[in-house]
Amino acid sequence: MKTLKSFFPQFFGGAGSGLLIGIGGTVFLSCENRVVGAVLFTVALLSICYLNLYLYTGRIGFVVEGFSKRTACELAVGLLGNFIGATLTGLLVSYARPAIVENAQAACQTRLDNGILRAFTLGCLCGVLMFAAVKTYKNGSPLGVLFCIPVFILSGFEHSIADMFYFTLAGMIDFAYLGFILSVIAGNTVGAIVLAALWKTANKA
Repeated sequence: MKTLKSFFPQFFGGAGSGLLIGIGGTVFLSCENRVVGAVLFTVALLSICYLNLYLYTGRIGFVVEGFSKRTACELAVGLLGNFIGATLTGLLVSYARPAIVENAQAACQTRLDNGILRAFTLGCLCGVLMFAAVKTYKNGSPLGVLFCIPVFILSGFEHSIADMFYFTLAGMIDFAYLGFILSVIAGNTVGAIVLAALWKTANKA
């Protein structure tokens, strides 16, 4: 029981992060101007960072600084929390804001049409920016969040937790969604780890 409780911060922090990402996605879909929506989306990651919540895509890159079985379990539990938070938020918003469901459906269909390999590639590029954003924040500046998040959104890069929200909002949960999400999670993971490893190597040189 004590072991289970020790993962509560990751689970509940993950659920809180999923909720905030869903709110960020809601404001993005609600804005006619994509640039404004992308900038306002940053409220999600800024809140997550300042509240010290648990977002998988913001944490995974830091495994290059030290990895253990405990770290792997924390990441898995945090990701589960992210999924629950983002999915429940998607269900709530689909009920409360039906006007934006059509926007989500169109966006999600485009994502599926891109295919698994493109989803992985776009996920990698998003992972790069997520690590840069969080690392910059940890170094004392929120500017990484304020710039990196709008850049990945406007570039069409894929963020797995945001996509969990969008697909739930769109009501498009099926096997195609599962394959897509797993590809994006893998991409986010690889992209973040690659930049983290490059940063670590460069700063040891």
